[in-house]
Amino acid sequence: MDHVVVVLFENRSFDNLLGRLYQPGEVPAFEGVAGKQLSNPIPAWAEHGAEREIVPYQLAATMDSPDPDPGEEYQHTNTQLFNRLDDANRFKDATEMVAPFNAPSAGQVPTMDGFVTDYISFLTVELGRQPTYDEYSQIMTGFGPGQVPVLSTLARSFAVFDHWFSEVPSQTMPNRSFWTAGSSSGFVVNRPMTNFMRHNRVETIFERLEQHGRTWKVYVLEPDPVSFTGVIHFERLRDRFSTNFVPFAEFERDAAQGTLPDFSLIEPNLLAGHCDYHPAFGRALLVGVDILMDPPSSVSAGEAFLARIYRAIAGSRSPGGSNALNTLLLVGFDEPGGTYDHLPPGAVPPPDPTAPPGQLDFRFDRSGYRVPAVMVSAWVEPSTVCSEEMRHTSLLATLRQVWGLGSPFSGRDAAAHTFSHLLSRSSPRDPESWPQVDPLPVPAYQPDHLELGHAMGTIGRHVCEGLYEHARHARELPDPPSNDPDVSPKLAVDFAAALGRHLFPRLAAAPRR
Repeated sequence: MDHVVVVLFENRSFDNLLGRLYQPGEVPAFEGVAGKQLSNPIPAWAEHGAEREIVPYQLAATMDSPDPDPGEEYQHTNTQLFNRLDDANRFKDATEMVAPFNAPSAGQVPTMDGFVTDYISFLTVELGRQPTYDEYSQIMTGFGPGQVPVLSTLARSFAVFDHWFSEVPSQTMPNRSFWTAGSSSGFVVNRPMTNFMRHNRVETIFERLEQHGRTWKVYVLEPDPVSFTGVIHFERLRDRFSTNFVPFAEFERDAAQGTLPDFSLIEPNLLAGHCDYHPAFGRALLVGVDILMDPPSSVSAGEAFLARIYRAIAGSRSPGGSNALNTLLLVGFDEPGGTYDHLPPGAVPPPDPTAPPGQLDFRFDRSGYRVPAVMVSAWVEPSTVCSEEMRHTSLLATLRQVWGLGSPFSGRDAAAHTFSHLLSRSSPRDPESWPQVDPLPVPAYQPDHLELGHAMGTIGRHVCEGLYEHARHARELPDPPSNDPDVSPKLAVDFAAALGRHLFPRLAAAPRR
């Protein structure tokens, strides 16, 4: 662990991507879906297919399942985990839902049987009509190893965590903040983004690394002109935007030259193009309209990007710097994003037990549900399955333990398990023996629309809204466009690029691939 590289992908549950990684008996223990009769009930108010009573869990039929994107906010996650949908919130977007936001009773154990209920309700909002059985049954699907060969190969060849839980039963920004700071300052949902840009003032891992003489960079896949990590921790990290936030091409160069920093955080292009595994969002923007906000094949594009990261590390042979023998790669996801998982999350300590309830009256006393997590290291035995309960703050706890970074960031990482004990070999595995990875082809439509600026993802839209509002009130920033960038993906991407040139100059200078 001389060098630690973390890449954070988007919005997939453990069952959705890795639930079929092992069959019963292949390894001593694995909490997947094989051999289980999993299903979710169909609510009686469904207009189509209610007579079938349940939707069984099945293999995904396409690489873009589920399409469109399921609900991911706290309000939707409550329904998914507890099958509670308050009457006033049925057929409503999260922004229209009212208290108590489908929240469970105190101490209630998640039943994991509300995914179909929530998807039917949310699809009715997205499509302008109740969905058919074939449309809503997508939510009860997941991929097999042959559909995600890169992630599956790494998981089988190194270590997979089958009890890695997201920190917040909600969406991207709060969960990513827990990855890097052990708290989200009480914020539970992405919107308004200005909450994170102006009021998320908790200490970050990056500052702690500097205090202990450690180096770090955030690498962002081109042509994204904005770092979402930087936006989340805007107040704390802004003075590092011009120095520590760099294009992904520098990661490939640093890995080849043996000059990786102690800690590397890699961001896919979260603004547009979906190389982050995120489900498609185009049909979720305007009722009854399919907009080319984000092209399909996010899973295939995510696989291709993961392959690039792995190859850069596996091929690093610098004898005196970073190399394949002293660099650990952790592949993580921020949140499950409404995709199905069968394992209930449990109670957790709040980051600050003395703090008042946070946004939407949430007390941060229960976690989100499982996400995929894979660790690649020369010091890990093949086919390792770690079934200890881990969560995003396990990264902070492990770095504090191994690198001597001091006291906990919050009550959450203070209680988190560490994973350094999985580096258990007495001698490293020769990188020449590491597996080759072969991603499935990425359809041309995906990169073509990215290059044209016609593609934008869900989280990209949210960040553009925050940047737009920030620019309206910050005199030192470029003037925002006369029209709200939410209206047009092209306008939003152009605006983000203009603002990125001001905030993240090294990202703006990156050549388009």
